[in-house]
Amino acid sequence: MTGELGDWRRTHTNGALRLSDVGREVTLMGWVQSRRDLGGLIFIDLRDRDGIVQVVCSPQEVPAAARAAEAVRSEYVIAVQGVVAARPAGTENPRLPTGQIEVRARALRVLAAAETPPFPIVDGGDVDEAVRLRYRYLDLRRPSMYRHLVLRHRLAAAIRNFLAAEGFIEVETPMLIKSTPEGARDFLVPSRLHPGKFYVLPQSPQLFKQLLMVAGIERYFQIVRCFRDEDLRADRQPEFTQVDIEMSFVGADEVIALSERMVAHAVREALGHHVPTPFPRLTYAEAMDRYGTDKPDLRFGMEVVDCSDLVRGTEFRVFAQALASGGAVRGLCAPGAGGYSRREVAELEAVARAAGAGGLVPVHLDLEGSRGPASRFLGPPALAALRERFGARPGDLLLLVAGAPREASVALGRLRLELARRLGLVGSGWAFTWVVEFPLLEPAPEDGRLSAVHHPFTAPMEEDLPLLEAEPLRVRAQAYDLVLNGVELGGGSIRIHRREMQSRLFAVLGIAPDVARDRFGFLLDAFQYGAPPHGGIALGFDRMVMVLAGQESIREVIAFPKTQSATDLMTGAPSPVDPRALEEAHIQIRRSS
Repeated sequence: MTGELGDWRRTHTNGALRLSDVGREVTLMGWVQSRRDLGGLIFIDLRDRDGIVQVVCSPQEVPAAARAAEAVRSEYVIAVQGVVAARPAGTENPRLPTGQIEVRARALRVLAAAETPPFPIVDGGDVDEAVRLRYRYLDLRRPSMYRHLVLRHRLAAAIRNFLAAEGFIEVETPMLIKSTPEGARDFLVPSRLHPGKFYVLPQSPQLFKQLLMVAGIERYFQIVRCFRDEDLRADRQPEFTQVDIEMSFVGADEVIALSERMVAHAVREALGHHVPTPFPRLTYAEAMDRYGTDKPDLRFGMEVVDCSDLVRGTEFRVFAQALASGGAVRGLCAPGAGGYSRREVAELEAVARAAGAGGLVPVHLDLEGSRGPASRFLGPPALAALRERFGARPGDLLLLVAGAPREASVALGRLRLELARRLGLVGSGWAFTWVVEFPLLEPAPEDGRLSAVHHPFTAPMEEDLPLLEAEPLRVRAQAYDLVLNGVELGGGSIRIHRREMQSRLFAVLGIAPDVARDRFGFLLDAFQYGAPPHGGIALGFDRMVMVLAGQESIREVIAFPKTQSATDLMTGAPSPVDPRALEEAHIQIRRSS
């Protein structure tokens, strides 16, 4: 029987019923997970967002309900009225919270029919991601996807509550702004009322939150959508969400301490887990030297070790040449990998070479000594010293790289992650860490010009200011990144709040005064009216949810994400628009030949 709700009203969600409800009359609604006709009885697994319950329709007890049940199929939306009963002994389902009971149907209504879905609405199925994104509204019916959205909601609610209790106020900033380049391409929005002029969508609220500090707000936050037209990967989307925080009259330590307490509170409220604070801190230089990355995964050891002093003077030519040219020899110890074959070592060398290493020198350790191409040139004293330096044991594998110090560490850092995966070293849990004292500036890869590592509003370390013009690449920033399990959650800095200091940095970056005035004039003007010392942080909310949910792609924790080519397979965006809309916006499309 097809019909609307009428006077039926749901009394319980499908995952809520237990043995204590036996004998209770209930009205349930939801989607048909499955239907099984066993001849004398029809069984329906009825699903809603709270769980699944078994509904039994008996032709002998209630013929009308059984006849209605014969018509339903998977993903039909139905309503059932019935009585909760204990399942017969031996038929209980321990995998379901409702597995000890069933609902004996007295009436059943079909609220909406459904076509056969393109994939089963169950967890664990092997479904192509493009199909999942094309039918995202079906994909979101799966319990795991719903749990991800619930986690996202709980984290956001916990963060809002924490910051409100700390005296922060949530202030919305504009979505249509002036282009102020921040490192990625802007999304352009044409102005119909101002022909030939454009707004852009904000890459972040950076300048506006600094203006709010000038305005005396003192403690601002926003869980805000941001937009960047950049090449995508698993942890990037063209539109994303960040937790944006700015504070006045603070230094880096205060921003870091508040962020730690906020994250610990959010994880405790959303997941019930205790996160110990304070989080460990590494300087950028330490992180790069010891882990080969500025976002180290601290859930396991296997650190990069410098052993240049131990192999200096040996007869191994690869090491001698690197050291003679000012390079270094660094390596790591792969526990229990001493038995790796030539093929396996070759695979590791390919990883190292792809990360910039000129090659990889293996030293296999066993009870008798060592083997490998370098062993006979290094000699027993150097090999013994290497064992001690790395804390190596028989059965381990030393992997050494010779070259420029930073490049050697980066290659070994990539190798470290690959070995951790192969050796199963990455355990469960979460390892938070701060990386601090980043370089303020770096040479741009395309032309060598100086660019800001974070953004051009980041304050230099006070003690490094004398180096700003003379040796700018040695200047450290009052900047900090929060890393979780090898994923950069986000970062922040203490900001420049004096106009003369901001103008000085613009000059070092090669930004002419007239260009600075055109791009950032409103900020420079605001600094003339008394800007307080201030700083903040922006945490990638999607990435945070992704890691805490145990996922490897932020698409798994966003309701309606784009693909890696920035397309929406469900709606077909981006798409052509009505030519009249282009004309009204004063835009003419030029087709490439």
